[in-house]
Amino acid sequence: MVTRDGDTMRVLGVDPGLTRCGLGVVDGVPGRPPVLVGAGVLVTPANADIAARLLALEENIDRWLAEYRPDSVAVERVFSQHNVRTVMGTAQAGAVAVVCAARRGLPVALHTPSEVKAAVTGSGRAGKDQVTAMVMRLLRMDAPPRPADTADALALAICHLWRGGMQRRLAAAAGAGGRA
Repeated sequence: MVTRDGDTMRVLGVDPGLTRCGLGVVDGVPGRPPVLVGAGVLVTPANADIAARLLALEENIDRWLAEYRPDSVAVERVFSQHNVRTVMGTAQAGAVAVVCAARRGLPVALHTPSEVKAAVTGSGRAGKDQVTAMVMRLLRMDAPPRPADTADALALAICHLWRGGMQRRLAAAAGAGGRA
């Protein structure tokens, strides 16, 4: 079991969506298998007022931040889709997650879907089934996380755990080189 110490990081991954917002929390360090801490999905009714839906997401994401106390938050970067309405809802839900993290002083990273797929499966063109299978294998899960938004959130957290640690070390090395 991985413990949270100076090297171990806890990441909350957020697969934003207005109707379904996936959340996944993992602990770990780059180069070692991550440990599943929590996973779920926030659901808001499609026929509800947009303000009420965003408020419900904010309250629930904040509850997750209070309960799991992550060191950082990884949110899927919105990419261009054909359906503008879907893009808007996804962007709004993602912004809510970013604001919740910022309010707590947590660093936020945005990762593209292809970046997440490449980090978890080795291919930026992997399908949802491949991502889910690798999330199950990496987190030693007996059954696939459902719905798929949950698997995507866990993949985001794993991606950030592995890539975020490397990015921190590179930044630290660059800073040390500048001081020498």
